[in-house]
This record gives sequence, C-alpha cells and structure tokens, in this order.
Amino acid sequence: MNNFATKISIFIVIAALISACNVVKKVPTKKYLLTKNNLEVNNKNITDEKLTSLIIQQPNSSILGFKLRLHLFNLAKENTDSLFKAKYINNPKKYYRQANWLSKKQVNRLGKSFWYSGIHTFLKKTGEPPAILDTTKIRRTTKQLKAYHFNEGYFNAKVQYKVKYENRFSEVNYKVTTGEPTFLDTISRNIETPAIDSLYLLTQNKSLIKVGDQYKTLNFDNERARLTSYFKNHGVYHFQRENIDFVIDTTSKKAPVTINIYDREVKDGDSIKKEPHQIYRISEVNIFTIEKEAKNQKAVADSAITRRYNIYSTNKLRYRPRAITSAVFIQKDSLYSEDAKTQTLRSLSNLNIFFYPNIEYKEDSLGKLKVNIYLKSKDKFSFKANADFTHSNIQQFGISGSTSVSIRNIFRGAEILEFGLRGNIGSSKQFSNPDDSFFNVTEIGADLRLSFPRLFLPFKTTRIIPKRMFPTSYISTGFAKQQNIGLDKENFTSIINYSWTPKKNTNFKFDLINVQYVKNININNYFNVYNSSYNRLNTLAHIYNTIPLFYDEFGNLTKEEGGADGFISSALNNQFPALDPFGSDYRTIKSIKERKDRLTENNLIFASNLSYYRDSKTDFLDKEFYSFRGKIESAGNLLSLLSGVTKQEKNPDGTKDIFGLQYSQYLKSEFEFIKHWDLNHNKIIAFRSFFGIAIPYGNSKSIPFSRSYFAGGTNDNRAWESYSLGPGSSGGLNDFNEANMKIALNAEYRFNLFGDLNSALFADCGNIWNISDSETDETKIFNGFKSLESLALGTGIGFRYDFNFFLVRLDLGFKTYNPARIESERWFKEMRFDKSVLNIGINYPF
Repeated sequence: MNNFATKISIFIVIAALISACNVVKKVPTKKYLLTKNNLEVNNKNITDEKLTSLIIQQPNSSILGFKLRLHLFNLAKENTDSLFKAKYINNPKKYYRQANWLSKKQVNRLGKSFWYSGIHTFLKKTGEPPAILDTTKIRRTTKQLKAYHFNEGYFNAKVQYKVKYENRFSEVNYKVTTGEPTFLDTISRNIETPAIDSLYLLTQNKSLIKVGDQYKTLNFDNERARLTSYFKNHGVYHFQRENIDFVIDTTSKKAPVTINIYDREVKDGDSIKKEPHQIYRISEVNIFTIEKEAKNQKAVADSAITRRYNIYSTNKLRYRPRAITSAVFIQKDSLYSEDAKTQTLRSLSNLNIFFYPNIEYKEDSLGKLKVNIYLKSKDKFSFKANADFTHSNIQQFGISGSTSVSIRNIFRGAEILEFGLRGNIGSSKQFSNPDDSFFNVTEIGADLRLSFPRLFLPFKTTRIIPKRMFPTSYISTGFAKQQNIGLDKENFTSIINYSWTPKKNTNFKFDLINVQYVKNININNYFNVYNSSYNRLNTLAHIYNTIPLFYDEFGNLTKEEGGADGFISSALNNQFPALDPFGSDYRTIKSIKERKDRLTENNLIFASNLSYYRDSKTDFLDKEFYSFRGKIESAGNLLSLLSGVTKQEKNPDGTKDIFGLQYSQYLKSEFEFIKHWDLNHNKIIAFRSFFGIAIPYGNSKSIPFSRSYFAGGTNDNRAWESYSLGPGSSGGLNDFNEANMKIALNAEYRFNLFGDLNSALFADCGNIWNISDSETDETKIFNGFKSLESLALGTGIGFRYDFNFFLVRLDLGFKTYNPARIESERWFKEMRFDKSVLNIGINYPF
C-alpha cells in the first residue's frame, strides 16, 4: 500500500505541474480564452444539453476539471522544420559531426522523424486548440436560442448576452426571457380534394394537434408526417408532405389553427396546373425474375399466371410461384400502400436469393396503377471462407477458420441449403499441457443447415402467424470434436427452429426440437484437467491412504493409472480406519466423486424452448433504450414418455436409458433486462439484470455442464476470471465452477475522455448457486434471502477505443466484496492492483 500511495502522490504532483502550465500559451494577444458558458432561462440556470448544445462555441473539454487536450495541444511546437534547421543546418560544426556519424541524407531526414516532427503532429491531432472567444458565434447562438423557444410556443422570447473578461480569460452569460407561451385555440381545415377530406375525417381523432395544447413546431411536423403516411397507405399515390400546410396566428396567446391540404401540382408544358388527388387501386402485379446468365434480359422465356400475380422469367422459371408471391404484400385490386411496398422490399430481400429488388409503379389508361417488380437472381451456388484471431474466456489465443457452400432455391421454394466446415487451434492455460506446446487445444466441426422463408409445418399457420410477421424456419445438424480441451468431447446437435417478428423490435424464436449429445472421449484425463479436485484428493490421501499401490514414485496419487479413482473407491467403502464416514473429509471425497461422475457422464439432451426478445431502440444512434429477453426450456419429457411406453428398466441409481443412453430432464428459464439512460454530453448509464435457473427432475439429479451457469469473466463480474466465482460462498474451489442458478447485476457509467477514447466506471454484482440438485455443500446451496449475502461485488474502471466498426475494451476489475472470505474480511480487503483482473473484450459488455 505504501508503494501505491507513493505512485498516487507522484501522479498528483505531475498533474499539478501540468495544470500550472500556461493554458493561454497559444492564445493570440488581445484575444481571450473561453472558459465557461452560462445559460439562464427566466432567471433559472439551465444545464439541460437540449438547450446548452445550442451554444455554438464551447469551452475546451476537460476531465474532472483538467483541460488535458488543451495542454497536449500547447505542448506541440510550431514550425518544426525551421527549428530543425536552426539546430543542425544553421550550425555547420554540429551538422558535420552528425553527418560523419550518420550521413547527410540521414541527418536531413531527421527533421521528418517522429522525435522532431511526428510527435508534435500527434500532439496537435490528439490535443484541442484553444477555444478563442468569437463574438460572431455568440450572435449566432442568440439566434438559435430564440428560434428554439419560438418553436416551443414562445413567439416573443428575448435573448441577451454579456461577456465577462478577466485577464486573458472570458465567460459568456446568456439570458433568455421567454414571455407567455401561445396555446392552440380552434382547429379548422381547408381541404381541396373531397376524397382527401373524407379520409381526413376518418383519422381526425388521432391528430397530434389538439385544442388547448401549447404550440410546438415538432407536433406540427409529426402531424404532417402522420397524415402523409396515412394518405399514402390509403391509395393516394402522388401525395407529398408539401401538400400540407398549417396557418397559425402567432400574434395571439390563443392561436387559431387552419390545416390546409392542397391539390396535386402537375407540370403542363412550361406551366404548373392543379389536379385533385386520386385514390388508386392496383390493376395488376407483374413479377420479373432476371437470371444473371440470360443473354436478353428483356425477353420473356417462361411465365406463370395466378389470380393475383403474373410471373415472368428471362430463362425457364426455376421458382415455384408461391415461393415468390408469399413474399409480396402488394396485391391486385388492393389500394396503393406505401407500407405494402416497404414490407415487400424487406421480405424479398430476406429471401436471400435475389439482389436488392426494384418496384416500379405506372398509371394505366383506366386510372389504376400497374406494378412491376424486378428480381435479379443471385448465383445458385456461393462459397465463403474466413479466418479469425480469437480471444475468449477459455482460450488466451486462438486461430479459427471456416468455409461454407450455399445452394440457393434447392427445392424451388427459395430454400437455402448450407454446408460448412470449421476448425480452431488455440492456446489455453486452463487445460493440461504435458508437452508444453503453445497450441494445446483444437476443435473441428461440420454443420448442415436448411432454411425456409416460411414456417415449415404440415398444416397452415397463416391465421396465427401471417406473412407480415416474416416467419422463417431452419433445420440444422452438426458435429464437433474437441481434442486436448477437457475430456476431448464429441458434440452432436440437431435443431428445428421457427422465428417470427409480430411487430417492430419484437421477435419470437421457438425450438421445436433441440437435441444435443455430448460424448466424453478421454475420461481418464479427468484429474489432469481438474487439478483443483486432484490436489484436494491428493492432500487427503497423504492423511488417510494406506495402500501404496495408489502412489507414483514421487509419493503422489497417480492420475491416469487408477490411483486417484482407487483411493476414492476405497475411501467411500470405509477401507481406511482413520477416515470418519460422518466427517467433513469423507464428504469432500464423496463430493469429488459425484462431481467427477457428473462431468464425465455422456449427456443426451432432447429439449424444446421458446425465446422472446423486445427492445425500444429506434435506430443505431439511439442512446436511451431498453431491451428484454426471456427464455423457457424444457428437456427430457418426450424421452421420459417414450421410455415409459417401451418399459425401460431403471439403472441402479434410479435413472432410465433410451437407445442405451441416459437422458437429461430439467426445466430452465432465463430473464434479462437492459436499460440505458442518456445523460447527454456523451455520458450514459447502462444497467443490466439477469436471472437464470434450471431445475433437474425425473431422470436427472443435476444439470448438464453445457446447460449450467458460471460467473466471472469479460461480460459478467469482471473482478473474477471466468468460472472462478462461486458457487455461493464456497470460494471457487474447482477449476471450472458452475451451478444451476444465477443472479447478475451490472451497472456502468460511460463517458468520453477525448476523441475516440472512452472510459467507464462499473460495478458488477452476482453469483451462482446450486438449488434442488444433488449438491450437499451448504456454502454452495441457495437457501432463500439469507443466501443473497454471498452476492459478490466487483468494481473497476474501463477504457474503450472506438474504431467505428467495432470497439476494443479494457476493463480492470477489483474484488470489492468477496463472499468467499470470512465475514470480517469480505469488504475492500482485495482492492489492490496485484489482486485485480484485466479483461480484454470487443464491444460493450451489455
């Protein structure tokens, strides 16, 4: 702690010395550095960014009051070329000494080097030039403040400013006097086209402009957009926003409003004439599929005519008509609709068998619209390959690669068949590595996936899930084999999945069948992988073991020749007189045996699950939003019914097999809520809460490892490494600690340092527990609210650099409250750098 205090003291002294530098060093004579803006509205100080952002000229940015970027800019030297020449070229003796040591060319190039030139360019780019007071920008600001308040209904607002000068510094005070606001009085309409007037009456009660409301320009803009969208979705093809105008009496505190909706303007030669708006219906829908290899893309070689659509192809039509028409929301005899056009474009794009579609409307001689949809087919076959360098909770470094071949429209129904191969080699310190090789983990896999642009079911579902919800289905199967990862697993998976989007920002996913079979190949490697279990067992063997056969030449339990397993078997069969069968050491050996049996058993998981996701994010730039994700999964019920029907006999432990394999049976649910608050000025508070629980029953006494929960790591509690936290207050005794219940709470205060460098202060709270399973250790079991005392708390600081297309994140976590320690030493005892955990991640943790 003394060294830490010394470092902090040095940092404070250095910061004080820098802050003592002349901040007006590069402010020209008779100019002033802007240090502060004050905004006062009706004698109240305003800090709301919605208003303060209207001030055009802002002071230099600061971090906790320190203008770091300005100081960096002031450190940069000007005219580095001239300074270099003055030092070397204008000093012949020094120049020739350097030239003899280097060369004339190298000496001349020194002026372009990082030390003489590059460092100053870097300081200028990273730094920030002084904010020199500009009265022109002040006057522009007063106009913006007045315009803002005018748009809020304060038509007579007055804006004044006053500049306070002190030495070389300046401070600007803006004062706004709004006056009384204007409220809307009567609302009347003047609509030139009778058909538009009739439509307006149908939607009048949904108007965003209401009598008695305070005038706000935004409400009028939104009402114009609403009416335009309404008319264009009810057949008015030529309607534009410019056809709507509002007249407001701004001289009165109770302003009457007139809504003017004008006729369409049409060019007639060199003049403009007016015509009434017309409500259009669709006369015909023509769909043209254009093959890439077609010689004459305008010629029609094949066609298919249905009741609502005409389909034409430049080659032989290779799509079933319904495969295309089910993605088209524009129908013959329907009213023109802008939404139908948008949905059609989106749906056709989602098929992934055409390039971006083009939709064209043309008026026919009967006063209707003819629709032409042009679809250019993608290649039937496509090939992809990629390679990545990876970092994860398990691998410190890895190289992964994958290839895939896709076959589009394989059954003429816009289906896509994809076959992929993947592989990975990596380095991990968490697994045994007897050969001390850098790449000590490998994985290879193959996947086959067939996707459908509809719900693939033997019965119709359009009444329950209509095509406007963009339903999709996929059937997939895969195989993966891991070597030198744990027990060298083989993993077989098969999934039948359905997804649909009932409305914007809402999504459902349903796995009708989700089958996973995990087979452990190298069970004899268990004690090489799970060293913590072996070390505890070996310690107990030195106390109780009386059988020399279990030891190697160094006096330790053999790991692979049966020594460890033999000691466990003998201990549990009461062959060691000194071992109390009712004592804690006996329970520890039994616990190690139960954990080994669970982690080495093969798992057959036959599950179904339903996921729901919703968020409120409006676009990519939305900083204040929430998201919710819920999932429920049930496994083993169908196999339990099948084993009962086939009258399978029970195993000695009371479980049953199906196809010679023991199956898992459990019920699992998860809930996650994320909320972001925008504090303005690039400051955000982000919060995440997660709860998950999986209860085994029937044929299972515990949850498969692949379906269990762990705590710690880059996207969880960052003060602990992955799998090192919990369960409960047990202290993470195992190499990979997992359980069947989890609570996680995370909060971050995110802010910008300068440029693309951001930072965050965070707090992570959570843990995992065992509940309603085979675990008997009370420190690991959740027993009601009392167990919440074992929630771990980690706090820390993070740095993030934004590369626009992704974000690199460094988080330093400190164990603030560690439930594994004795009660008197849980708080703040590990708030040290030597006990901290460095996390490296991509993008935000939540």
